[in-house]
Amino acid sequence: MSYRMRTLSLVVLLANCAVSAAAQSAGDADAAIAQIGHRWATATYATPEDRQVAVYQSALDDAQHATAAFPARAEPKIWQAIVLASLAHAQGGLGALGKAKQSRDLLLEAEKIDANAMDGSIYSTLGSLYAKVPGWPIGFGDKKKARAYLDRAIEVDPAGIDANYFYADFLIDQGEYAAAQAHLERALAAPPRPGREDADEGRRAEAKKMLSMLHEKHAGALAAN
Repeated sequence: MSYRMRTLSLVVLLANCAVSAAAQSAGDADAAIAQIGHRWATATYATPEDRQVAVYQSALDDAQHATAAFPARAEPKIWQAIVLASLAHAQGGLGALGKAKQSRDLLLEAEKIDANAMDGSIYSTLGSLYAKVPGWPIGFGDKKKARAYLDRAIEVDPAGIDANYFYADFLIDQGEYAAAQAHLERALAAPPRPGREDADEGRRAEAKKMLSMLHEKHAGALAAN
């Protein structure tokens, strides 16, 4: 074999190794991301309230490790933000606002990497945060920003279960009951997400409960529309 052929063979071999390493890294990232999602779903939908904080904290540790290991991926940051927001809600108290701010900042960082990652979860989570966090001077809550982010989530994933569920939750708080009902019905009709069956089952149960409460408490307003 000539020197030129040996050099070409070496280049091809190194290129194949690089592709294989990249594929392995992507596979590792996907597995880590999926695991965090399952840990969050377990904490949210299958853990008693008095044990949720510990399970969320464990999931947060995993998310932080994944964020450090795969800095070019948006998904670990998104999951870290989601787990932080859930942990803040479960813990309550003075530390909740700090965790909410960390969650917001992680989502804004993730947006710079891949704005549409995880079917618009960046925007549905930001919308929920801005809707639920107290406004100035205590926190950063802002109903107009909440609506804008939730509108963006619907643009990214118009038939998605999360985008429609969180928009419905916001609309109920705003007294827009007919629109909330429509989004809840879309959430319940959302296509399944492969690999996220546990989260889908839990979110669907939440949407059914919210829709039932909406009918019970605001039947008159819904009938008027």
